[in-house]
Amino acid sequence: MYTTFKDHLQSELAGIEEAGLTKRERGITGPQKAQIVTGGTEVLNFCANNYLGLADDERILAAAKGALDEWGYGLASVRFICGTQEQHLELERRLATFLGTDDAILYSSCFDANGGVFETLFSADDAIISDELNHASIIDGIRLSKARRLRYRNRDMADLEEQLTAASDARFRVIVTDGVFSMDGYIAPLREICDLAERYDALVFVDDSHAVGFVGENGRGTPEFCGVSERVDIYTGTFGKALGGASGGYVAAHRDIVALLRQRSRPYLFSNTLAPSIVAGTLTALDLVEGSADLRARLTENAELFRRRMTEEGFDLLPGEHPIVPVMFGDAALTARIADEMQRQGVYVTAFSFPVVPRGKARIRVQLSAAHTSEQVERCVAAFVAARTAVS
Repeated sequence: MYTTFKDHLQSELAGIEEAGLTKRERGITGPQKAQIVTGGTEVLNFCANNYLGLADDERILAAAKGALDEWGYGLASVRFICGTQEQHLELERRLATFLGTDDAILYSSCFDANGGVFETLFSADDAIISDELNHASIIDGIRLSKARRLRYRNRDMADLEEQLTAASDARFRVIVTDGVFSMDGYIAPLREICDLAERYDALVFVDDSHAVGFVGENGRGTPEFCGVSERVDIYTGTFGKALGGASGGYVAAHRDIVALLRQRSRPYLFSNTLAPSIVAGTLTALDLVEGSADLRARLTENAELFRRRMTEEGFDLLPGEHPIVPVMFGDAALTARIADEMQRQGVYVTAFSFPVVPRGKARIRVQLSAAHTSEQVERCVAAFVAARTAVS
């Protein structure tokens, strides 16, 4: 039987290769940080989600190491069966306090968090209205629900209002959006979304994975940045980016929403919870975020410097203020050659083309970190200039 299936798999893989869409994972030596070693060569890393530079922070490492001795390696089952550690409960309390919600619940990833929300909360009587560029985990989570599914054009409030009107017969309506759209670095217009939600009696759901910890005055994410923290009903997010870069996710929401998720959310009920070392490290990451704005300020400075210098050098950037900075080249083959040449210049970046982004919108998505020095940012700009010259 496998012979026939193997032929099918090889045909699929060959098609991916011929289309130039094969994803090749480049091994790195050592921890994730601003400067890494890959293929035996030291390069600057400008494509990680390590926004605050905490992935190798000594304070987080010390907390994680200490947790191994105090709490062990893992819980070996799911929480409602084997019990839960006090530090997991503390992390949920800390998250809820930090985000300004009633309660929070931990998941093994934000993908699981998004996969566990919609099926639990919404049924065939309800309508889920989702931005067309929402993350794959949101799309997959919505598919698990029997609720009616509607999409609106990215950040298009007129289209969102049309979809809200089209779903006027639904029992409940929920507007679903990323806080930051990861391929563009655009921030969702949450104030306008919340205004429409109030007008049409809808709930608001925000996945803030690319914002929590560093966007907003206190790092509480896009709702804080947009001034709507108390108007968002459901937050989801990850610890795998700014908050230490490890793994794990959460839902933070009204008390009754979290209570029902604990009873019925399948990814929560049937998956092991976070490893104790990750919980301890994340608690320390929250301490660092709440205790000082220095890392956020440095990240902002680096993003502003990179945007200014790349504009001066004549590159086409998508506008914005987020540390995700898409450098646009349009042609997929050219973009891939630029990325390869950048690595030869000592800068690690990734090219994105269709179907990850629309046809003709190929780009290199640069991601700044608080761990980068201004000199390293300048080296990245110089590498872009050299790569452009080399492939032209």
